[in-house]
This record gives sequence, C-alpha cells and structure tokens, in this order.
Amino acid sequence: MQYFVTSSTPETEKTDCVVIAVYEESQLSPSASTINTSSNGQIQKLIDRGDITGKIGQTLMLQDLDGMNSPRVLIAGCGKQNETTENSFNTIITSVIKALDASGANTATSYLNEIDVKQRSASWKTSQTVIAAEASLYIYTSTKSTAPSSEKPIQSVAFFSESSEKEIQQAAMQGLAIANGMGLAKELGNLPGNVCTPSYLAEQAQSLSEQFGSVTTTILDEEEMEELGMGSLLSVSRGSRQPAKLITMNYQGAGDEKPVVFVGKGLTFDAGGISLKPAAGMDEMKYDMCGSASVFGTISAIAELNLPINVIGIVPSSENMPDGDANKPGDIVTSMAGKTIEILNTDAEGRLILCDALTYSERFDPAVVIDIATLTGAIIVALGSKTTGLMANDQALADDLLQAGTDSHDRAWQLPLWDDYQEQLDSNFADIANIGGKEAGSVTAACFLSRFTEKFTWAHLDIAGTAWKSGGKNKGATGRPVPMLVQYLLNRIDAK
Repeated sequence: MQYFVTSSTPETEKTDCVVIAVYEESQLSPSASTINTSSNGQIQKLIDRGDITGKIGQTLMLQDLDGMNSPRVLIAGCGKQNETTENSFNTIITSVIKALDASGANTATSYLNEIDVKQRSASWKTSQTVIAAEASLYIYTSTKSTAPSSEKPIQSVAFFSESSEKEIQQAAMQGLAIANGMGLAKELGNLPGNVCTPSYLAEQAQSLSEQFGSVTTTILDEEEMEELGMGSLLSVSRGSRQPAKLITMNYQGAGDEKPVVFVGKGLTFDAGGISLKPAAGMDEMKYDMCGSASVFGTISAIAELNLPINVIGIVPSSENMPDGDANKPGDIVTSMAGKTIEILNTDAEGRLILCDALTYSERFDPAVVIDIATLTGAIIVALGSKTTGLMANDQALADDLLQAGTDSHDRAWQLPLWDDYQEQLDSNFADIANIGGKEAGSVTAACFLSRFTEKFTWAHLDIAGTAWKSGGKNKGATGRPVPMLVQYLLNRIDAK
C-alpha cells in the first residue's frame, strides 16, 4: 500500500472511506464527535441502539452519511478510553485494515492517531499502523496454484495530522520499510526447504545487491570455507546434498565508520542429523533459517531508508540431514578459531555453523556483533512465543537492544551469561562440548557462542519462540525481530 498525510478534517476529507474511533460507554474520539455533529447525531444514535459498543476490534461501516464529503465512514471500537495498550492498538488496526480491504474502498483516511496509547507518540502510532496493516494483508502465495485476493483491495491510507506532517510522513516511510523487510523475512521463512536452499538464499542476497546499489554481496563456497578452516560449519553440511554457503551482505551508508555486524543462522532445513528429530512438527524445521531471514529483512529495510550507517549481514547457510557422511555423536571437529568441539548431539548444529561465522566477522573490525538464531527449544520453555531471549558479553549493548525492543514493541528479555554455566560445556576429549546438559539449555548455547566472541562486543538473540507461529491457520513466519534490529540501528544513528 501507499501512505500519505492529510490535514483535512474528517467531514471535509474527500476519500473513499474515513476511519474514526469510538470507545466503550458511548465516548467519542474528537473526529467521531465532529462527524456526529455534522451528521445531526447519527453516530450517537447508532451507539444508543447498540449497533456498536466500542469493544476493541469491532468495526461498523456506514454509507453516505449526512454532512460528509466521503461516501463511507468506518467506525472502529477501541475499548475503554485512555486504556489502549500497544497490543490492543495493533488489534484495532488489524481489524480496521481487514474491514477496509473487504469494503470496496481503494483509499482511506485514518483518524486513529487520536487514540491515546500510553507513552507512545503520533509517530510511533503511524509507524505501527503501517507495520500492522501490511502484516494483516500478507498472504503467502509463492507455492500455491491459486491464491485468495480481494476484488477491490485497499490501496492507500492517509494519516490525519494538524501540525507535524513531515514527522508523520517520515514515520510512515520507516514503518513501510520495516514492514517490507518483515515481508521478505516471512517469505523466505515460509518457503519450503526444497525451494529455499543455501544456494537459493545466496541468490536472494545477490538480488538484494542488484536492487540496492548500497549493498554488496559476496558468497563463499565450501572449498573457500575449507581454505579458511571452517571445519565446524562444514561438518554440518557433510550430511546434505545441498552445498553450504557463507553469504555476506555489506551495506555502506557511513564511509569508514566501523560496521554493525548481524550474523543470522541459515539452516534451511534441520532434520537433526543423526540425532534425528521427532517426526511430529518436523516440517516446521524449514523455519530454522529465520535468523538469516531477519538479516535479509533488516538489510532490505535500511537500504530502502538509505540510513547513514554501515551494516554487514553474515549468513552461514546449510542443511542438517542424516547421511553416511554426517556428523556422529562423539565426533570432534576443529573450528575456524582453532578450537576443537566434541559433538555430543548433532541436533545442536546451529552453534556449529554460527561459531565459524562469528570468527569470520572479526575481519570486518566490527563496532558490535549481534547474532540472531532459532537456537534452542529451551528458550520457548523459558519465555514462550512472546519474547526473544537476549544474552550479551556487554551490558551497554544488551541495554540498547532491550530499549530497541521496547521502542518497536518487538521485545526481548535478558538471560544471564555467567561464567558459572561455562563448566557445563567441559569435554574430556575436546576444548568444548556442543551441549551442556539438560539445565539452562538456552544459556549454555549462548555460553558456547561466547567462546568465539572474545575479540569483540557481542549479543545473542534466541528467536526460536518468536520467529514463527506453529500449527493451524496462524502457522507461518512472523518477520521478527526485524523491527527490533532496525530500531536498534535507528537509535544508534540518533545517539551518534
């Protein structure tokens, strides 16, 4: 969709549909009150007879209301006045956009920024509206022979603003870039493993560099990785017929400034290797590359916004399959850093490809390194599907990411990364074991990665609970944590 800003009052606005808010207990937003007056009390009459109660998510479409330049007025229920949360605001926007898309209106003007969301500005509400709107309209169609579509879909939304049009327009642009990045991440995540292979991801990275002149892509094949000594990463790909790729996307927007490096886990399918996963739900292991998808989405968003910052996205990509040449429990491999690793469980493979990518990131002299990975089922047990797990070797970086999560409403929660847990990774036969036992699985996974981050400031985001939704009609990639990562970069630019 396209997004604009208008300063026209609701009764004078000429568009296909005007969107206004009403609350429970017959309370009207300023724009609803204006339309109620211009229509000789029609809004209040509808409320009084119970056509709409103001409950969150309710919508009521009115046609040809007296005193209006626009042919339609969509009333959105917003719950109790002054009690709207971020989640309920997103629920309101989702219901509104779906109603508009089914209404036959091509254009609409929203006066929903009048809703008071505690400690959130009009710019935040604008950006969030765009993100929620685009998410509600996303439909996966890539591998379907027929796909549902609206006969006359909504094509543009304008935001009402009396005084800060430039800020609102900028917020809409940022929201759209983030939404587009999330859409790319969703699409990559939702593709099946026989389509989205390591080679396919490499092709998509090259497509990004063709789309944006500010992005340069390089791809390393297995022979080149072997020359670099990436024995840990390559041990995972041995069981697959798909060759591994190490993808680097370099976004240059700030001259010689040290880059922020994102390392995204790119396991395009994870069967568990010899330590085979249970059959139930194994189809969802196509989502084991959602860390890499979020890096793709973030690079796309910042290139679209032309942000003044340097960012490098590194994606180690492989499959993890059972085969006669696959890793076996008890095998010992040597990482690019020269550290030997005892593989006690071949299903703990994400850390094996990430550790070599983290070592590889040293060559870029990074300001900070942040890895994003669907790393552990334990993080779902700890935090569920609402919150991303965060661990870091630097508290200032952790605080910045937590703040970015709060700002974007794509939140994280910090877990400890204490030396107390490191002993769980002790091995009798190698420098380090790849699992640390039953206790604190997410923490020990991060402890493993921390052994390869001693030369730079680093944080780890475990997105196994937040990167996709399981089962039923809601099944699919979420595009998280693209909003958090882009917001982190925006905050970093503002601080600079």
